[in-house]
Amino acid sequence: MSTYDRIYQIVRQIPPGRVATYGQIATLADLPGQARLVGYALYRVDLANSDVPWHRVINAKGCVSHSPQRRGTDYHQQALLEAEGIEFDESGKLNLKQYLWRSPPTSTSV
Repeated sequence: MSTYDRIYQIVRQIPPGRVATYGQIATLADLPGQARLVGYALYRVDLANSDVPWHRVINAKGCVSHSPQRRGTDYHQQALLEAEGIEFDESGKLNLKQYLWRSPPTSTSV
């Protein structure tokens, strides 16, 4: 299984209404300290044809990571999360204590 496939397998486990951080996914994929690699993997997801809920992965500050290179998908990401019932404050931050997904212990053995 490729590194990206391991990342995607874990991201698929995040239920609607919950989020995970890039670093959290990296650790669960046995890639500690490689949060950027998770970001690169999710950037490559085919938004139209994939079952990977890429939008449920956010940064450790509790925000959607904004970048001109995302060509508007950062705003789309927040809209998708809001459609799942996740609330953001006026600064674009969500409450990680409330929405953070806690993976079951078995998901670490990918």
